[in-house]
Amino acid sequence: MTELQSALLLRRQLAEMEMFWTSGSILLMDPELNKNPVEGFSAGLIDDNDLYRWEVLIIGPPDTLYEGGVFKAHLTFPKDYPLRPPKMKFITEIWHPNVDKNGDVCISILHEPGEDKYGYEKPEERWLPIHTVETIMISVISMLADPNGDSPANVDAAKEWREDRNGEFKRKVARCVRKSQETAFE
Repeated sequence: MTELQSALLLRRQLAEMEMFWTSGSILLMDPELNKNPVEGFSAGLIDDNDLYRWEVLIIGPPDTLYEGGVFKAHLTFPKDYPLRPPKMKFITEIWHPNVDKNGDVCISILHEPGEDKYGYEKPEERWLPIHTVETIMISVISMLADPNGDSPANVDAAKEWREDRNGEFKRKVARCVRKSQETAFE
């Protein structure tokens, strides 16, 4: 895939998205998803002149410790997207087993395609060119609701999640949620 084809695909994905607010949460709709809209995030370009860098706002999923949070993240797409996955980094501080202390998201869907040299992931769990911004966001929202403690990016958060979920882990997440609300629209 050429860089031009990659840019055209990203432009099409962006153009298909219609963003609007509904009942106090962000709702993103794609014409193909009108019957089942994806709630909980909004996405757009960081800079109108750079199709390869997107900013997303993720609303903490209901009935989770992250509920009420407004977490900002950046998606950086490679020039050969969709053959390779984007990188995702939370800009807002977040305490989560699958997000390292620098904010980098570590989930299967964002790992390079092919075999996992460590044997933790099946090839079909890793990046495939059919994935879109929506499928990435669905995976990240799901990750917030159900962390993968078996393959952590933040070992300390994973340990707390396993051993003290309703104590120290919950307290740290609550602090991140409060902080995200205070800084969401800066």
